Amino acid sequence: MVHPILVVEDDKKIAKVVKVYLEGAGYRVVHAERGRDAIEAALKEKPLAVVLDLMLPDISGEEVCQELKEMGDFPIIMLTSKYSEEERIAGFALGADDYVVKPFSPRELVYRLKAVLRRTQKGELDSSRPLSFNNGYLVIDGQSYEARVTGEKVKLTSTEMKVLYTIASRPAKVFTREDLVEKALGYQFEGYDRSIDAHIKNIRRKIEPDPKNPALIITIYGVGYRFSGKRDAEEPLD
Repeated sequence: MVHPILVVEDDKKIAKVVKVYLEGAGYRVVHAERGRDAIEAALKEKPLAVVLDLMLPDISGEEVCQELKEMGDFPIIMLTSKYSEEERIAGFALGADDYVVKPFSPRELVYRLKAVLRRTQKGELDSSRPLSFNNGYLVIDGQSYEARVTGEKVKLTSTEMKVLYTIASRPAKVFTREDLVEKALGYQFEGYDRSIDAHIKNIRRKIEPDPKNPALIITIYGVGYRFSGKRDAEEPLD
C-alpha cells in the first residue's frame, strides 16, 4: 500500500484545495478534521508526511505534532495563520520540518512538500567520518544522521541536521541565510531565508552550553552565521 499524505485541517474548503493539488502531484491523501482523528489515522496509515493545521477544534495542532513525532519519523509541515517569528520558532522547536503561513499558494505547498521529502530521505551526508569538535563535546555523524553532545544523543529534525552539518563542515566560513536555504533546504522562496534564524535558534538550544550566549554557532550581524567549534584531530584509518 502506498503511504499517504495526512492532511489535518478543519476548514473543508482549504482541505479540499490541498487534497486536489496533492492528488494532482501523484500523492494519495488522507484527511482528518480533528486532532484525535489525525493521531488515529497516523497510527493506521503510517503517513509519508503530514500537513498540519495548528488551530483545530478539539486539541491544539502543537499537541498533535508532539504526539505524531513520538509515533514516527515522518516530516511535518505546519499550515497555519500563526505567522510571528516566535510562533514559527515554537513550531520548529516541536519538530516541524517546514512552516507555511495562510493564506498560501497550493502550488508552493506541493513544492515544499516535495523538497521536505527529498531532504528527509536519510542518505549519507558528505563525510564518511563523524565530525568531532571541542574535545568530543559535539560529534556529528553524517552517515547515521545523529549528533551527540557530551556523548548524549541530541534529537534533531532532518532539516536541523542538514543545517548543522552544512555549517559545521566548513568551520570559520560565514554562511549567509540564502546559502543555508540553498545548501540545507534545497529551495528558495522570497522571505523564506528568515526561517533559517528559527532553525539556528532551535539548534543552539540543543547543542550550545549556554544558548543565550552561543559559542558554537556565531551570528555575523548583517551577513549570516559562522561555526566556531574547534575540529578535533582525526584518528588515522586502520
